[in-house]
Amino acid sequence: MSSPTVLAAPVDTPAAAQRSFLLVFLCTLVGAAAQILVKLGTEQLGAGHITLGEVARHPALFFSFSIGIITNFRLFCGYLLYGVMTFLMALALKGRELSRLFPIIALTYVWVTVLSVFLLGEHMNFFRSIGIAFIVCGVSVLGLKK
Repeated sequence: MSSPTVLAAPVDTPAAAQRSFLLVFLCTLVGAAAQILVKLGTEQLGAGHITLGEVARHPALFFSFSIGIITNFRLFCGYLLYGVMTFLMALALKGRELSRLFPIIALTYVWVTVLSVFLLGEHMNFFRSIGIAFIVCGVSVLGLKK
């Protein structure tokens, strides 16, 4: 009978920590671009909302909607970027603790909001600005040294 395997904490050298931080920061940018592409791609689908009840009554709706997703370039690229983001996050986790890296992902909300204002014509209001300030402050506090 073998003893249970305990996962060792990642080696936390300064170079590995910096690499991991940069990879996760890149993940926030890639994730934001992915979300914008998914948003733009779903606007091109034009099928409206499909409910679970409609799919249960007409299963062909599921397949026609799926084909629409696969053939939609923006939607496909958005999901592809989510895959890239997942790969980058896996690489980043090799060099630092999850509890120190994952809060940085919250910056994705900041980038999505900024891109939405400039690319989608959405409006920034006082409460969104305050929320973004809290996110940035929270990520900064969580990133402080032990």
